Amino acid sequence: MAANVLNSSQAVQMSIFVIRAFIKMREQLLNRTELEKKLAYIEKTLMSHDTDLRGLYQKIRPLLLPPPELPRKKIGFNIDETDPEGAGMLKERHVKYRTARSRRKKTK
Repeated sequence: MAANVLNSSQAVQMSIFVIRAFIKMREQLLNRTELEKKLAYIEKTLMSHDTDLRGLYQKIRPLLLPPPELPRKKIGFNIDETDPEGAGMLKERHVKYRTARSRRKKTK
């Protein structure tokens, strides 16, 4: 390029340097496409592994959570003081307390 205009050894060396630079750029571009293909393959592989790991995590997660508490039976004496018709009003009610075992009559 410069050697065509200028007739010196330095211009020739610069032309050779520019041509070598373009050759290296072309090689790097070809290597880049190969790297892109390799990266695409790796990404595809990792995505399939990622979906497998997600499925595994979803299956394991319930095992890591604490078990749900079972409903417990209340201890003690409980009286339902609401109105039987569902009005929700409290009313006084006499409750018989069991103080002794009922005695059955013995039959002979």
